[in-house]
Amino acid sequence: MTSYVLIPGAGGDAWYWHLAAPQLEARGHEAIAVQLPAGDDSAGWGEYADAIERSIGDRTDLILVAQSLAGFSAPLVCARRKVTLLVLLNAMIPMPAETGEAWGSNTDRKEAEQAYFAQIGLPPESADDDRIIYFHDVSQEVVDEAFRRGEPAQSWTPMTQRWPLDTWPDVPTRVLASRQDRLFPLEFQRRVARERLGIEADQIEGGHLVALSRPTELADRLDGFGLEAALPPAWTGTIRRP
Repeated sequence: MTSYVLIPGAGGDAWYWHLAAPQLEARGHEAIAVQLPAGDDSAGWGEYADAIERSIGDRTDLILVAQSLAGFSAPLVCARRKVTLLVLLNAMIPMPAETGEAWGSNTDRKEAEQAYFAQIGLPPESADDDRIIYFHDVSQEVVDEAFRRGEPAQSWTPMTQRWPLDTWPDVPTRVLASRQDRLFPLEFQRRVARERLGIEADQIEGGHLVALSRPTELADRLDGFGLEAALPPAWTGTIRRP
């Protein structure tokens, strides 16, 4: 059985996956929604990776799904142990020694956001409204629950730490980008994936919080990625006729 390790973004709240996890389980997989120590000022990228590893335990057939900020911590786990596939979901893709707080300026994220706002007719000040940026395509029922729960705390500690790896880990990696993401617009994600990993991003309908807005479609895509990852490498030998 494949274990999908679902790693949340800023705030580190496993609740983010509460709709997508059952969909993966219905497809015959194990879904592990990780809770990160995001509110702990003593916790940095290493401690986030430790928390992910504790959630994994001794499982071996692993697909890690890293949402947003988890693009910094999930690769650290891949450098420590064998992982079948890493899926970066609307995720930050770090460079060696880059800090989280420098990532936005290094990638021109804000400029990409404002250009996308202009394209879809949103005023620049919309960037300050969480409902417009994150929840524009999420059902009202889920939005109400999210706001009832309150925004989970996110310490700034990891954002000041340099990404510790010298290179991207040796793990098959896919980037899955939401077409209507307003925080990390699609074309921005595609560019960063090409520039930093040399790969083309896959696409899915939805906004930044696609696990809340389109959990069924997301589970379908992740299930498909898992099936593809399980296929043996294409054979390139020569058939010798008798």
